[in-house]
Amino acid sequence: MNLEIKKNLTSNWFKILQNAICDSIVKLENNKVTLNSTTWKRNEKKDEGGGEYRILRNGKVFDKVGVNFSKVYGKFPKQFQKNIPGAQKNPKFWASGISVVMHMKNPLIPAMHFNTRYICTTHDWFGGGMDVTPSKIDKNEKKEFNKILKKMCDRHNKNYYLKYKKWCDQYFYLPHRKEPRGIGGIFFDYKKNNFEKDFKFVRDVGVTFQLIFQSIILKKMKKKWTKEDKEIQYIKRGRYTEFNLLHDRGTKFGLQTGGNVEGILMSLPPLAKWK
Repeated sequence: MNLEIKKNLTSNWFKILQNAICDSIVKLENNKVTLNSTTWKRNEKKDEGGGEYRILRNGKVFDKVGVNFSKVYGKFPKQFQKNIPGAQKNPKFWASGISVVMHMKNPLIPAMHFNTRYICTTHDWFGGGMDVTPSKIDKNEKKEFNKILKKMCDRHNKNYYLKYKKWCDQYFYLPHRKEPRGIGGIFFDYKKNNFEKDFKFVRDVGVTFQLIFQSIILKKMKKKWTKEDKEIQYIKRGRYTEFNLLHDRGTKFGLQTGGNVEGILMSLPPLAKWK
């Protein structure tokens, strides 16, 4: 398949998914909110793409939720080229993706994160995943979350779930704290075996995330919580902040390739605390 067709297919899907997820967010808020939309360009002087991030703050369900779409291209900085497959041969790149971070008003509902992306250098590949970060562990929720992910992965390859779950557990880990960020999920990168099959899997990951976050929120959005529950959530958000600023690949990639700073840092919670 022609590379330009692949680029159009993937970026169009990520944009469609952004719209679908935002529609779900508005419905969960009883259609009484709108997400603030900001469009941005990677380079004001040259055509190097850009994107749109949409943010809702202080809703009845969401303390803060961001849904970011990007499609950017250009050249990797020299210091970054050695870390990216294919960039040493040619520093030119093209990348598109969607990322979602949800910080909830009700502290009994976990924070949720999802992203998928397609990157082209002299190679091309998919990456992404999703994970859940509760401030209070709910064993039934954890079991159901992993059950849905396994079922989704098994539709594509029986080896995916254990492989990507392990990768997620290793990736979303705070070495300085010696603790995981949350209860895990799936994480994958450099996925370039077969475009049609890989793209089908990436689309399924996106649709499954939409089903998961709606299910988790609807089950718990009316549950009573205490001031103590909220304080525990603020401390957990501190851990979330530490990971995103110190270890997250997406944060580093975005900042080092001239992405929009506000869009990249939309993942940070509106309020966090440290002991």
